[in-house]
Amino acid sequence: MQETLNYINENKQRFVDELFELLRIPSISADPAYKNDVLKCADVCAEHLKNAGADHVEVCETRGYPIVFGEKILDKNLPTVLVYGHYDVQPADPLELWKKPPFEPYIEKTELHPEGAIFARGSADDKGQFFMHVKAFEAMMKTNTLPCNVKFILEGEEEVGSVSLGDFVNENKEKLSCDCILISDTHIYSNEQPTVTTGLRGLSYVEVEIEGPNRDLHSGLYGGAVPNPIHVLSRMIAKLIDEDGHITIDGFYDNVEVVSDAERLDMNKLKDNPEEFKKSIGLSGVEGEKSYTTLERTSIRPTLDCNGIWGGYTGEGAKTVIPSKASAKISMRLVPYQTPEEITEKFTKYFEKIAPENVKVKVTPHHGGMPYVLPSDTKEFLAAKQAMETAFDKEVLPYRSGGSIPITAMFEKVLGAKSVLMGFGLDSDAIHSPNEHYGLFNFYKGIESIPLFFENYSK
Repeated sequence: MQETLNYINENKQRFVDELFELLRIPSISADPAYKNDVLKCADVCAEHLKNAGADHVEVCETRGYPIVFGEKILDKNLPTVLVYGHYDVQPADPLELWKKPPFEPYIEKTELHPEGAIFARGSADDKGQFFMHVKAFEAMMKTNTLPCNVKFILEGEEEVGSVSLGDFVNENKEKLSCDCILISDTHIYSNEQPTVTTGLRGLSYVEVEIEGPNRDLHSGLYGGAVPNPIHVLSRMIAKLIDEDGHITIDGFYDNVEVVSDAERLDMNKLKDNPEEFKKSIGLSGVEGEKSYTTLERTSIRPTLDCNGIWGGYTGEGAKTVIPSKASAKISMRLVPYQTPEEITEKFTKYFEKIAPENVKVKVTPHHGGMPYVLPSDTKEFLAAKQAMETAFDKEVLPYRSGGSIPITAMFEKVLGAKSVLMGFGLDSDAIHSPNEHYGLFNFYKGIESIPLFFENYSK
């Protein structure tokens, strides 16, 4: 393994230079204007896999953007690890909030990253993180230390719901057969307290619409006599959560996992700093469900949030109308034993129940995903924990994240394999936001940890 680490140290600058080339490609899957860039990025990823030593590298067509596949099968009797990542990125808007253009990567030192961080869209989510696996694989191949079989699957639609991935996996079960799946699309708690993610929340995402009068009305002629859809919608959303932070939807908590006192105690061993948490997001105080810590509220408890709300006139100047319609987007993060189908149905029934009779209600379900838990006594978790403890020279704790990666549950259902969520970013990396960045320390630690995971898991 020392030979592998030596190779990594000798090639650090080249690894960053090659990542910069990948980051310069604006592979925005949500915007059709960038279609050619997304396709170009797939081809570049395939070339990197070939150069690293992968066999049977393919850019596989789907009904959407292609999936890049490659593998190295040493011996069919050895375990096989499937590495997943995504090469598409979020839109960069609003552009005026970026210090420099989002697809012109650069390195800058920060308070959290004294060694420097790579600033660019996709640096942490997920190009910088999946590229760690490509370079770690290259290091193992060049030093003849790869201890097991490895397969790669890199998709181009993660940021738009992985719409083609499920079909591809179902149609290629034998090609993708594996013993475990390794994913770096999550973060650690901090560089001082590294963690392995053992849980992700699921998701139910809906759009709601309230319709009142059959057209926009003059607020002087009709005001005070008709329902205003913006007022009605606002009152209805306010009723969804009470003053104790409890979600009021009928039956919402029926199937919520009861986390043991022992696991809650372990979870809160993480060095939670409430003042630093508030400072990092510019707040003087936090709120949430009573009787739970901030760490618990953002991981083991379900949530409901209004993500956007609109209606009426929002342009320049004034237009005195009572709008005909008002709409909002609402997301609910789910915990084990809740399903998006169940929660979407309960939300719809409740929202319709609390609506006044003089308006029409429309609820449109969007994408959803199942929660996921990797028990901390599995060989997959222990292999990751030991690898990161060696690389960081610190104790590594299990950590449940509040985010969602719906594909993990799909992978387990179709391929029968557990996913190891071994991410190396920080929650302060501004993913999906202007000035996204990824620490050089984290990038290099990832490349060092991955060969150790392969070695531990193979044993």
